[in-house]
Amino acid sequence: MPVLMCLSGLPGVGKTTIARQVARQTGALWLWIDQIETAIKASHMQTNDLADGGYAAAQAVAQGALEQGFDVIADCVNPIGLSRDAWREVSRKIGARHLDVEIWCSDEVEHRKRVETRSVDLSGRVGPDWQAVQARRYEPFPAPDFRIDTARTTLREAVALLGTAIRNETQENGDV
Repeated sequence: MPVLMCLSGLPGVGKTTIARQVARQTGALWLWIDQIETAIKASHMQTNDLADGGYAAAQAVAQGALEQGFDVIADCVNPIGLSRDAWREVSRKIGARHLDVEIWCSDEVEHRKRVETRSVDLSGRVGPDWQAVQARRYEPFPAPDFRIDTARTTLREAVALLGTAIRNETQENGDV
């Protein structure tokens, strides 16, 4: 049975760095919302307000990939219960295993440094500044399957934990 692992957290906490590495290690399809939204904005569509357009597109791709038996890693801020529920619904429809992972950084100085010094490797995309990150609405995540504090967990440890989680979920269901 395929796995949908949804990484959630504010910009600059390390979601993309972790997601990219876990996808390389496991062969899972990595869906990066920033990449999808950047492509939509670069198209000929009128995109004054994407609202949930990037999420809807990513969820449609995730559903197709899960139906084909691929594991999927969704990399998005996923700031509210409504968006988190939508990802769970994708898993439920397909009968896929679902893992919610909240990524955060408990060291505010480090988090701010990451936001202010990171380079986004997407042509035409500029990440939010620190003020925008602080102003971002982000509801508490009541019960994720994993909560990773990137101020206290190394990249190697986070990737190992989540890679093992995907493999264990797949193996528990008889998939090889």
